Amino acid sequence: MDLSPFEADNSVSCRLVSEIPEVCKTEDCCLGIDEAGRGPVLGPMVYGICFCPLSKKEELKDMKVADSKTLTEAERENLFEKLVEAKSYVGWALQILSPNTISTCMLRRTKYNLNALSHDTAIDLVQYALDSGVQLKEIYVDTVGPADKYEVKLSQRFPGIQVTVRPKADSLFPVVSAASICAKVARDRVVKGWNFAEDLGEVDTDYGSGYPNDPKTKAWLLKYLDPVFGYPQFVRFSWSTAQTLMDSKAVNVHWDDDEEDGEKAAQRQNNKSMLSYFSVSSGGNNQNATHQAHRFFTERRLKSLNTL
Repeated sequence: MDLSPFEADNSVSCRLVSEIPEVCKTEDCCLGIDEAGRGPVLGPMVYGICFCPLSKKEELKDMKVADSKTLTEAERENLFEKLVEAKSYVGWALQILSPNTISTCMLRRTKYNLNALSHDTAIDLVQYALDSGVQLKEIYVDTVGPADKYEVKLSQRFPGIQVTVRPKADSLFPVVSAASICAKVARDRVVKGWNFAEDLGEVDTDYGSGYPNDPKTKAWLLKYLDPVFGYPQFVRFSWSTAQTLMDSKAVNVHWDDDEEDGEKAAQRQNNKSMLSYFSVSSGGNNQNATHQAHRFFTERRLKSLNTL
């Protein structure tokens, strides 16, 4: 698994794929979908698909693939290598959703929650398989949200393909277990080798599980919270855990807005207006400086919105 495309810029999402087995282009196939890293406040979420011919279902089962959460890291790595060795009939694809992508999506002006992001990612991966020539006849999915509604949504999106959506599908269908293993191995490797773009010095990589209730994770979040710039992009800043810490430990900032007098609004909140950081040279025009500052922040806001 070559992670270098994502490691080159882990602020954006990235798709990694295996070769498409020729047999998957000529025989009817099944495909499983699962994810890894939905709950953690640290690191990416990885969506994975795995597919193989219907005639190879038993061989996939004989590999003893299982829900990745029930396996040790060594067992997952071993099973992933078995899937790679079976490349003559097993294919996979992964979508690595960066922490920055997740938080930016969730903080859009128009509502776009984690379930919607998960559904869209899964649909894109299925469409990738179809566009690559995989002859899909069956899709098995570990549910996100109500299983019946998700099943109807996927069935309508992919007519002619039998769709099965179940809770704990990764423990019921080997092809979903295989997708779960691919996704979990990728996430573990990415987290372990995370390249921090920020200048943090020698980073303590003992972040624990990454889940909000993990004491090690909480301690790491406190340690690496910059009072002005917030968190490195390794952190999902939209998570309530991160937001609560920023609200209580970071510097309060009032963002000046053209619709309100920024200086007066900041004073009411016992805060400092961002405009106050723009100095005016002797004999300069304060009004022009204010206009320049407003233009600066407007351009920043527009640039931010254009990335959503």
